[in-house]
Amino acid sequence: MKAHTKETQATMTPEKSLQFLKEGNQRFQSNLKANRNLLEQVNDTSEGQFPFATILSCIDSRVSAELVFDQGLGDIFSVRIAGNFVNEDILGSMEFGCKLAGTKLIVVLGHTSCGAVKGACDNAELGNLTAMLSKIKPAVEAVSEPADESLRNSKNLEFVDNVAAKNVQLTIDRIVAESEVLADMQSKGEIKIVGAMYDINSGAVTFFE
Repeated sequence: MKAHTKETQATMTPEKSLQFLKEGNQRFQSNLKANRNLLEQVNDTSEGQFPFATILSCIDSRVSAELVFDQGLGDIFSVRIAGNFVNEDILGSMEFGCKLAGTKLIVVLGHTSCGAVKGACDNAELGNLTAMLSKIKPAVEAVSEPADESLRNSKNLEFVDNVAAKNVQLTIDRIVAESEVLADMQSKGEIKIVGAMYDINSGAVTFFE
């Protein structure tokens, strides 16, 4: 499989880009990688890059977007931060990826058993981690069940995963609210912004559509 070129990138639509990622995740789950020569792709992309998607995911070592979607060099912009939330710098990176570099899709990818989400659920405090986890607290507060405080912590994995999914949705809301550039592109159908959850037990990605 060749690296994307300016011509192949131009044929990509938001829907086609999403389908590419779905098919890639199916290959990943089946352990059937696409046939690509990475060294050849190094050469192909040496004078330019033409990715089709921008993916915001967690730093979790088990959730590499390139691997779980079976993509090669030059295929995706990968933005990673614990808890997959956005700030001004990440929004700027996304604007670059879509408006200037031509990606047609933004995916906010959360995952099950997320350590950052667990920390937010437990009100963990440690150096700079304290301020970082505060970005995820709105998702904790937005999940109303269970009401029993003794069940609203990292030991309750169902609660943790519900918070992680809510965090994805709130992150998408923030992207649209805080980036006029991306909101305008989405309203014109130039890009699509979708959420998804990766299951660390099965390797499957479930998209929110």
